[in-house]
Amino acid sequence: MKISLRTKLIISFLAVILICGLVATLVGSRLIVTGIIRQAQDKVEIDLNSARHIYQDEVKNIKDIVRFTTMRFFIEEAILENDIEMLKTELEKIRKREFLDILTLTDKNGRVIVRSRNPSVYSDNQAHDDLVGWVLSRREVATATVIVPGEELIKEGVDLVEQAYIKFISTPKARPRLETEETSGMMIKAAAPVFYNGSLIGVLYGGNLLSRDYKIVDGVKDTVYQGVKYKGKDIGTSTIFQCNLRISTNVKREDGSRAIGTRVSEEVYEQVLVKGLSWIDRAFVVNNWYIAAYEPIKDINGEIIGILYVGVLEEKFTDMRNSTKALFLGIALAGMIIALIVSGFLAKGVLEPIKRLVFASHQWAKGNLQYRVKIRSKDEIGELGETFNLMASSLKERDEKLKEYTEQQIMKSERLATLGQLAAGVAHEINNPLGAVLMYVHLVLEDLEAKGLIRKNLEKVVREATRCKDIVKGLLDFAHQTKPMFKEWDINGVLERTLSLVENQALFQNIKIKKVISPSLAKVMIDASQIQQVFTNIIINAAEAMEGKGELTIATRMTLEDKPIEIEFTDTGCGIIQENLEKLFDPFFTTKEMGHGTGLGLAVSYGIITRHEGAIEVKSEPGKGTTFFIRLPLKRGEN
Repeated sequence: MKISLRTKLIISFLAVILICGLVATLVGSRLIVTGIIRQAQDKVEIDLNSARHIYQDEVKNIKDIVRFTTMRFFIEEAILENDIEMLKTELEKIRKREFLDILTLTDKNGRVIVRSRNPSVYSDNQAHDDLVGWVLSRREVATATVIVPGEELIKEGVDLVEQAYIKFISTPKARPRLETEETSGMMIKAAAPVFYNGSLIGVLYGGNLLSRDYKIVDGVKDTVYQGVKYKGKDIGTSTIFQCNLRISTNVKREDGSRAIGTRVSEEVYEQVLVKGLSWIDRAFVVNNWYIAAYEPIKDINGEIIGILYVGVLEEKFTDMRNSTKALFLGIALAGMIIALIVSGFLAKGVLEPIKRLVFASHQWAKGNLQYRVKIRSKDEIGELGETFNLMASSLKERDEKLKEYTEQQIMKSERLATLGQLAAGVAHEINNPLGAVLMYVHLVLEDLEAKGLIRKNLEKVVREATRCKDIVKGLLDFAHQTKPMFKEWDINGVLERTLSLVENQALFQNIKIKKVISPSLAKVMIDASQIQQVFTNIIINAAEAMEGKGELTIATRMTLEDKPIEIEFTDTGCGIIQENLEKLFDPFFTTKEMGHGTGLGLAVSYGIITRHEGAIEVKSEPGKGTTFFIRLPLKRGEN
C-alpha cells in the first residue's frame, strides 16, 4: 500500500507528540500529587506546633495559679494556727474562681490537711505522689501531666471518678486491648511548696482532669481551624489520648457524638507510644482518613502516658489532587491537539519545496528548460537544507520571544505570589494566635489585682502583642502606605525597648552590642510602633550579616543643625557590594537564600522613614561591615 510522504510526516509528528504528552502528564501528575501531600503534611505539622503551644499554655496557667496561691498570706497563717475552716473556705473560692477541678493542701510531710473539693476526706499521705514527692524533696514548683488512679480520684471527688470513667468503643483499625473500660484519669497537675520564714510548712497541689474536658481540643479547633467545614465535616480535629484511648476529642462518630472511648491504630501506637516518636502521615481516625500528626505526652519522669493529636480531613486534599490532575490532563490534551494541528501545517510547509522540485524535474524531463525554481542553492539538497534552516531560524526566533515573554510573566507572577503568600501566611499564622493571646491575657488581667509585678508583666505582653499586630498590619498595608500615628516619644527609650526584645534571642548570644547614646536628645514626633519596626529590621539584618558573631554599635546624636536626630547602626558583618547597595531598598530585593527573606523589610522601613519626613542612608564595603543612618526631624515639616 502506497503511503504519501505527508501522511508519514503527520504520523511521525503524532507519535512524538503523544509520547511527550504522556510523559509530561505522568511526571506532572506525580509532582502535583507529591506537592499536595507535602503541603498537607507541612500544614498539619504547623498545626501540631500550635496545638502544643495551646496545651503548654494550659499547663503553665495551672502552674501559675497554684504557685501564686501559695503566696497568699492566709495560707501561712491558717496552717500555723491550724485554722482548717478558713483553709476550706478560701481554697474552695480560689478553685471555683480559677476553674480548677482539684485544689488540695498537705502538711510538710505530704499528709492532706484540706481538700477544697471534697473536704470530708483528709489526713491521707500524698508523699507517694510524683509531684508532691518532687516538691517535698526539691522544694520547688513542679508541673506535669499525670495519670491519677481511680482510688486517688475518689478522694478528690466522686464526680471526678464518674468523669474519668470511659467505656471502650471498638472502631475499624483500632489497636485491640484486653481491658473494656478505663477508671483512672489523665490530669494536668501542678504542686508548689508553702514556706514560712524559709521553712517548708506544706505543699499545695491543683489540677484539671482532661477526661471529657474539651477546653483544650476545642480551643485548638477554634484557633487553628476556625471551625471551617468541608462537605459538612469539620476540616480539622484535635484529640488528647490517655495511653491510646481518646479521653478528650472533637472527632465525631457516625451519630455525631464525640468519639470518646475509641483508640488509635496499631501503627500509630507502635510509633508514638512504644518508640516515642512523632507521627506525621495519613491515618484512619474513627471513621475517616486524615492527614494526621501525633506526638507523645510525657509525665514528670519522662514516661509516655498519652498522645496529643491534630488532623486535617484528607478528603479535601484528595479532591484537590483529583481536580488538579484532571485540569493538568485537560491542558496536556489540549496542547497535544493544538500541536497536532500545527504539525499538519508544518508538514505541508516541508512538502512544498519537495513538490516544487519534483514539478521542476518533470518540466526539465519534458524539455522545458526555461522553468526555474526560486531557490538560492543550485541543487535540490541545498534548497531543502536552506528551507529547513529558515524554518529552524524562524522557530528559534519565535521560541526566544516566547521564552522571554514567559520568563517576564513568571517573574511577575512569582513576585505577586510571594507578596500574596506572605500576607495570607501572616494573617492566618500570626493574627489569629495573637488575637487569642490578647483575649486570654485580658481575661487573666480581669482577675488580677490592680497593682503587682504579674499584672505589669502581663500588661507588657498585651502591649507587645498589640505592637506585633500593628507590624503585621503595616506589612499587609505596605502598598497602601499606612499613615503613622504621630506622638512625642523619647527615641532612646524606643531604641532600648527594641533592644530588650531582640538581644536575648539566640542569634544575639555571641554579638556584643555597644551603645553610644546621647542622654540629652529632644523628643520627636513619631509613630513609635513603626519606628520600632524599622529598628528591629536593621538590627536583625545586622545580626544575620554577622552570622551571629561580631559587634553592633548603636549611636544616637543631634546633628550639627540641632534639628534632626540621627541614629546610627554599625555592624562588623560581611558588607554589601556596590551593585546590591543601589537596590537595597527596592521591594522584593534580597540577598538571602530562598525561603529566608521576602525582600520587604528594608522597603517597608524606607517607606516608614519617608512618611516620617526623615531620611535613611547606608554605607558599606565588602568585608568591612555596614552602617545605616536614620535621620528624624524633631517636628513635622522640619528637615
